[in-house]
Amino acid sequence: MTTKQKYSLLFILGGLSALAPFSIDMYLPAFPAIAKSLDTDISQVALSLTSYFIGISLGQLFYGPITDKFGRKKPLIFGLSLFLLASIGCALSPSINWLITMRVVLALGGCVGMVVSREVVRDLFPVSETAKIFSILMLIVGVAPILAPTIGGWVLTVSSWKTIFYFLTIFSFILIVCVFFFLPESKNPNRAKSLKAKDVLKDYADVFQEKTFLYYALASSIAMAGMFAYISGSPFVFMKFHNFTEQQYGWVFGGNAMGFIIGSQLNRVLLNKYSSLQVITFASFVLLGISVLMFSLFGLDLLSPSILIAMIFTFLLSLGLLVPNCTALALAPFTYNAGSASALIGFIQMITGAGVSALVSLLHNGTVFPMVFGMFFCGSVCFFIILLLNFKVKKWNAEMA
Repeated sequence: MTTKQKYSLLFILGGLSALAPFSIDMYLPAFPAIAKSLDTDISQVALSLTSYFIGISLGQLFYGPITDKFGRKKPLIFGLSLFLLASIGCALSPSINWLITMRVVLALGGCVGMVVSREVVRDLFPVSETAKIFSILMLIVGVAPILAPTIGGWVLTVSSWKTIFYFLTIFSFILIVCVFFFLPESKNPNRAKSLKAKDVLKDYADVFQEKTFLYYALASSIAMAGMFAYISGSPFVFMKFHNFTEQQYGWVFGGNAMGFIIGSQLNRVLLNKYSSLQVITFASFVLLGISVLMFSLFGLDLLSPSILIAMIFTFLLSLGLLVPNCTALALAPFTYNAGSASALIGFIQMITGAGVSALVSLLHNGTVFPMVFGMFFCGSVCFFIILLLNFKVKKWNAEMA
C-alpha cells in the first residue's frame, strides 16, 4: 500500500468514524430550539440522545457477524443508505416521540461506519501499527466535535434545526459515493459463516474467552461513558445554568474537543518510547485525578465556568491517550472473527454511554451535579479497572515465565 493509498483509506475511514460524532454533536446546540418547536422540554429532547446510544449499541451487534460473512462494503453501503433516509425522517419530525424513534433508526444505520472502520484497520494493518493508526483516526474523529456544534450553531443563526439533519443527509450521501468508488474490500465474503442465532452467540462467546478483551473493552467503555455524561449534560450546564449562547456553547464544545485531539496525537509520540499498557496506565491516573478534583471543587462551590472547561479539556485529553490503545489491544488477538470483536467492543462502549447519559437526564436537578457526578464516577471506575488489569497482566506473565 502506497502512502497516498494509505492516507486516502484513512480519510474515508475517518469520515465513517466521524459520522456518529457528527450525529451526536451537531444537534446539541439545537436542543432549546427543538424543545420549543416540538412543544417539549430539554430533558425530553435529551432522550433522543439516549435513544441514539441504544440504537448504535444494538446495531453494532447486528453488523459484526454480517460483515464477517458478506465482507465490509455491502453492509456498509446498506447502513449508510439507512442513515440517509433516517436523517430526512428526523428533519420531518412532527413530535418529540417521532424524533426519538428516528434517532434510533439513524443510529442503526450510522453505527456501521464505526464497526467497519475498526475492522478494516484490523484487516489491513499489522498489530504493531494498529494503535498508531487508531490514533490517526482519533485525530479525524476528534475534529468532528469541533466542527459539528460550531456548524450546528451557525446553521441555527441562518435556518432552523431541521437543516442540521439535511446536512447529515448530504454528508452520508458523500460517504456512500466514496465507499462505492474508492474503498477497497478488505475481507472476502465467507459464505460458510452461519448467521444462525446460536452460532452468532457462540462467536461473541469466543470473543469473551480472550482473557484481556473484557478489561480493555470495559476500561475504554467506562472512560467514554464519562465523555457521554459531558455530552448529554453540557447543553443544560452551559446554555441554561451558565447562560451561554448557542454559538458560545459551540465554541466551548469544540475547544474542549481539542483535548481529545491533542491526547490522541500525543499518544503516537509516547508509543515510540512506551508500551500501550504503560500509556493506558498513565492516562487512567490523569483521569482519576481530574475526576476527583472536579467533583471536589463542585462540592466546595468553587467550580466556575472557566475551571469547569479546563477540567473537561484535561478529561478528554486523557481519553485521547486511553481509548486508541484500549481499542487496539482489545482487537489484537482476533483475525477470523474480527467483525464480532469490533462489534462487541462498540456495543459495550455505546450501551455504557447510553446508561450514563440516561442517568444524567434522570438526575437532572437544575445544577451541574448530574454531569460532574457522571464524569467523576466513570473516571474512578476506569482507573480501578486499569489497576486490576495491571495486576492480572503481571500474574499472567509470571505464570508464563
